[in-house]
Amino acid sequence: MRAVIQRVTQARCQVEGRTTGAIDAGLLVLLGVGPDDTTATAHQLAAKVAKMRIFNDSAGKMNLSVQDVGGAVLSISQFTLFADTSRGNRPSYTQAAPPELARSLYAEFNVALRALGLRVEEGVFGAHMVIALVNDGPVTIQLEL
Repeated sequence: MRAVIQRVTQARCQVEGRTTGAIDAGLLVLLGVGPDDTTATAHQLAAKVAKMRIFNDSAGKMNLSVQDVGGAVLSISQFTLFADTSRGNRPSYTQAAPPELARSLYAEFNVALRALGLRVEEGVFGAHMVIALVNDGPVTIQLEL
């Protein structure tokens, strides 16, 4: 699994003009699933996201997690995180998981985040989504398991 995590003051996902998920302070997580990923991978990554200390404490040091600050997560499936750009100018996505596996593990990732006590809003798997966000910092972290 691959994730791009952005610390945000707000983020919103729209599909066909309808808001499917919106948060104030928290994390926007763009999640890509690979063909070898499992439920265990989804749970491991969810725990890492929930506990990642990228929010400022009272001294201004990044020392707090999204759990610590009472933030939320906007979770967006994004197969393009597995783009292979090694040849030509058109990316290949053959390294991404097949849709049925990716859908299942994206859902499992969100379930795992909720089990850790986080409020999770979602995009729509496979849909054309419009994401609006205000990056805070900016803080953007890449994770891969």
